[in-house]
Amino acid sequence: MIKSMTGYGKASCLMTGKKVTIEIKSLNSKQADIYMRVPQIYKEKEIEIRSLVISSLERGKIDLYINIEETGGLHEVNINKDLVNCYYREISSIYEETGIRMPEETILHILKFPDVMTGRETILNEEWEVLKAAVLEACSSVDEFRRNEGSALNKDLMQRIGLIVHLTDKVMPFEHERLTYIKNKLRSDLKEMEDIANIDENRFEQELIYYIDKIDFSEEMTRLRNHCDYFVKTMEEGTANGKKLGFIGQEIGREMNTLGSKANHSSIQQIVVQMKDELEKIKEQLLNIL
Repeated sequence: MIKSMTGYGKASCLMTGKKVTIEIKSLNSKQADIYMRVPQIYKEKEIEIRSLVISSLERGKIDLYINIEETGGLHEVNINKDLVNCYYREISSIYEETGIRMPEETILHILKFPDVMTGRETILNEEWEVLKAAVLEACSSVDEFRRNEGSALNKDLMQRIGLIVHLTDKVMPFEHERLTYIKNKLRSDLKEMEDIANIDENRFEQELIYYIDKIDFSEEMTRLRNHCDYFVKTMEEGTANGKKLGFIGQEIGREMNTLGSKANHSSIQQIVVQMKDELEKIKEQLLNIL
C-alpha cells in the first residue's frame, strides 16, 4: 500500500519538573530534508534524533520541534563556583589588557563552559530514553497519517490508471477505419501524379505494406497495457515506491506519445489527449508519494 509524504504527528512525555512535546510536520521532497528546532539541553542528541526521524520516515520535507514546558520540581544542578570565579578572573584580565569593555553576558557564557555545571550530563542520560521513545511515537503518528493519506491517493490513482486502460481499449475499433483511410489517401495522392498509368500495382502494395508497418502501433498498445499493469502491481507492494512509480509513469507517457504520432486519425488522437490528461494528474499525485 502506498503512503503519502504529507503527515503530522505529536507526542508528549513527562520528566522531572517538565513536560516535553515533540511535534513533526512532513511534506513532499525528493530526499530527506529535515529542519529541527531543539532546546539547548538536547543539542548534543540532535544527530541521533535526526537518525531516528530518517529511519522512521525515510524522506520528505520534515520539520521537527521540541518544546519544554516547566512544571516545577526541577533536577538539582550544582555550579562549581570556584571554577566560575577562575574563568571570570582570567577573562577579565584579558579584557583589561586589551582595553576592551567586558560584556555583561560574559557570565552566561562561562556557565556553559565544561565542568562548570555538574549533574547536567546525568540529567541528559536519564531523559534521553524517554525523549527517544517520544520521538519515535511522534514519527509513528506521522506514519499513520501518511498511510491514511496514501489510502486516498491509492483510490484516486487506481481510478485514473483504470481509465487509461479503458481508453486504450477504445482505440482498437478505429484501427480498420484508420488503415482504410491511409490506403485511400495514398491512392488519391498517386492519382494526382502524371504517370498514373505507369504505376506498378505490386510495387504499390509492397510500399503500402512497408508504410503501414511503420505506422503500426500494436506494440505500443501492448507495452502501454503492460506498463499500466506493472504500475498497479507496484502500488500494491508493501515498500515505499514513489520514485519507481514515477519511472513507470514516464514509460507510459513515452508509449502515449508514440501512439499519438503514429495515429493519423483524429478520433484516436483525441483518445490519446484524454490519456495524457489522466497521466498528468497521476504525475502530480506521484510527487507526494513516499
